Amino acid sequence: MKGKHKHTPQRTCIICRRTLAKRELTRIVRTGDGVCIDPTGKMAGRGAYVCDDEACWRQLEASNALARALKTSLSPDDRARLNAAAAKHTHVPPGSPA
Repeated sequence: MKGKHKHTPQRTCIICRRTLAKRELTRIVRTGDGVCIDPTGKMAGRGAYVCDDEACWRQLEASNALARALKTSLSPDDRARLNAAAAKHTHVPPGSPA
């Protein structure tokens, strides 16, 4: 008799298009207050996922992929929050040139 395998939710990084386990990706969510990082993965709102690869976070800052995925435009406050989150993944201080 084979053992039961628990289902692992899969999500796709909006930058590199790799499919990974949901817990291996960072969820970014559009809420009524703007765009923010969802550390729990359970916040209400339209979400998009980015893997923990440094190159994906660098490209996220420069591309329009997140705005397209969330079907919104990013405000300066949204970009500031994302830059702060990207600094944790890219090891570059916020506001510094990449």
